[in-house]
Amino acid sequence: MLLKHITTASLTTLLAIGTSPAAQADIVDSPMPWLKKQNTTPPVAAKVPWQEKRHGEIVTDDYRWLQKKEDPKVIAYLNAENAYTEAMTADIQPLAEKLFQETKARMKETDLSVPVRRGKYYYYNRTEAGKQYPIYCRRLADAQLNYDDKASEEILLDQNLLAKDQKFFMVAGSLVSPDDRYLAYLTDTTGYRQFTLQIKDLKTGELLSDQAERVTSMAWAADNKTLFFVQEDATTKRADRLFIMALGDKPEQIYQEKVEQFALQVGTTHDRQFITLRSGATDTSETWLIPANQPNAKLRSVLGRQQGHRYEVEHRDGLLYIKTNKHAKNFRLVTAPLATPGEKYWKELVPHNKQALLLNVEVFRDYLAVSEKSQALNQTRIYNFSTRQWKNISFNDPVYLAMSAGTPEYNSRQLRISYQSPVTPPMVMDVDMDSGERKVLKQQEVVGGYDASQYETRRLWASAKDGVKVPLWVVYKKGVVLDGSAPTLLYSYGSYGISTEASFSLARLSLLNRGVVYVQAHIRGGTDLGEHWHEDGMLMKKKNTFTDFIASAEYLIQEKWTSPEKLIIQGGSAGGLLMGAVTNMRPDLFKAVHAAVPFMDVMNTMMDASLPLTTGEYLEWGNPNQKAAYDYMRSYSPYDNIEKKAYPAMLVTTGLNDSQVMYWEPAKYVAKLRTYKTDQNPLLLKINMAAGHGGASGRYDALKESSFNFAWMLGQWGIKE
Repeated sequence: MLLKHITTASLTTLLAIGTSPAAQADIVDSPMPWLKKQNTTPPVAAKVPWQEKRHGEIVTDDYRWLQKKEDPKVIAYLNAENAYTEAMTADIQPLAEKLFQETKARMKETDLSVPVRRGKYYYYNRTEAGKQYPIYCRRLADAQLNYDDKASEEILLDQNLLAKDQKFFMVAGSLVSPDDRYLAYLTDTTGYRQFTLQIKDLKTGELLSDQAERVTSMAWAADNKTLFFVQEDATTKRADRLFIMALGDKPEQIYQEKVEQFALQVGTTHDRQFITLRSGATDTSETWLIPANQPNAKLRSVLGRQQGHRYEVEHRDGLLYIKTNKHAKNFRLVTAPLATPGEKYWKELVPHNKQALLLNVEVFRDYLAVSEKSQALNQTRIYNFSTRQWKNISFNDPVYLAMSAGTPEYNSRQLRISYQSPVTPPMVMDVDMDSGERKVLKQQEVVGGYDASQYETRRLWASAKDGVKVPLWVVYKKGVVLDGSAPTLLYSYGSYGISTEASFSLARLSLLNRGVVYVQAHIRGGTDLGEHWHEDGMLMKKKNTFTDFIASAEYLIQEKWTSPEKLIIQGGSAGGLLMGAVTNMRPDLFKAVHAAVPFMDVMNTMMDASLPLTTGEYLEWGNPNQKAAYDYMRSYSPYDNIEKKAYPAMLVTTGLNDSQVMYWEPAKYVAKLRTYKTDQNPLLLKINMAAGHGGASGRYDALKESSFNFAWMLGQWGIKE
């Protein structure tokens, strides 16, 4: 409900929130002042002093009351922000609708994914024009186990039916039992990412009574009736308990991870011989195995838990394949006998490479596929067990994204890879693991035609504050004059070891076609250049993330790609923290900022161990209960470093049901910034009142959100259509 729909009787509650005298006069004059005055004064949140002593410092938080989600005053304030944003962006709504229609026209609305064989079936999902969600289906393979499009289609899940009457709906994962009869799947109807496990009998079409709440991962045992699943804590959202459940029986807890920095994930080895349980923290992990055909056997730890040792395990023919960082910062691959996996029995198969991060290992009956990242680009190599020879799968574009697309069959001779670049629509290909021959199975169609030769993408390198070279990639439409006048959007993330990838975007074409230069920076905090790249952008080196981004912006300006008057920046979640930090540090450098679901209130969040995900983050950001870490984090926390000075125009977006970054972080940030900023630039807060961290769940609704964001940016650049 928007504030403009509030009745006269509820205005007293609104006034208690706190508004300027002028705004109060407007409200008193008319119960619907927005009909009279579109340029309404922005909401001003009341200051309710709250104090806490931290390391000898008295900390005051005037807007802590906004954390009370159940308080009607809080909801009224958020609605007021939405109403203000709606009024202030009325002029860009036609452009937002135009962008939506443009991107929608490029979509193949009725489409089919590439079918994937699992056992005797081919699984795929399809979309239908006008429907928000995909439909999960399968067809029986023919006698030669090839895809048979004449076989009858079996609909496993129609998300559109499941989402009926829901403001938000998401299927987070699905898993078919080994005998193809049961489908276990996870759903969320709030956006809070607390998933309900449900099981469907695909033979009868009925839902079983077996259910569980707050499930994060799951794995079927070989008997087709036993399911392992991990459940998260209701308050902290840490995945800390492993359950076993025989269909028709109550779940039984068989393990609990008690160390707060660790979270559990359950799965299976590729050959389906073992259930795997992995407990992982930022710097340490442990893996256990259970024979898939003996689901009641005890968990067996492979290598135990040693501080700083991170490892993952696969299995083939009695050998364990262990991806380990022991004596190998960027990881290496070793083998060891199943019965004696200790280090003294290791044999190295993929040595450590200081220049390449070992990302992923896929073990097949006859082949091994490894993915590595070097110079911010993914590469794949295939090992033939019989010939003991390696084969490289390479690509020629200056920047691209190539990654495994999932090859579920252990006996497969084809490796499925997805490939795209900023100018190349995504494609799925099969690579013959013996010959290396590639076969493109499908490429995303751009309806209405698309000419990649009209666009150009390049790799750039900026010099960071300490002299380190930071890679960037840029895409633009040929013909753009690069004299410093081009409107430019710079995006980055830079946390948790998550890399910035050179992907394709249908929606982005609307920006490129209007002369916008789009850039992403591979700043420290990700693993774009290896594990050291992550380590140099975390804990007591976190500020490298921010200075790398500023250096990237300065480089673009120096090299005449753009100017401060034309540069807009964007980031979300931890990338939203990046937006807040660099805006505090160098507000003169940017025309405008879009901060999405931003981690703005670092100190208040990290000091509250009862909040979701907080304690598990200590190894990424630091433990603020330690004075040195507290002081360092305090020095860059966006909410704590707002000053009385001019700031760029800002659009801050969030979701009321966000469980990763609570809605109150951006809400408090905006409320405080309004009282400090000395400029007249717009400061807008837009809250999706029925979604969480990822925004709207339906594909059309999500596109409308991104179209609005782009329209706002275009408006800041002065591009009106």
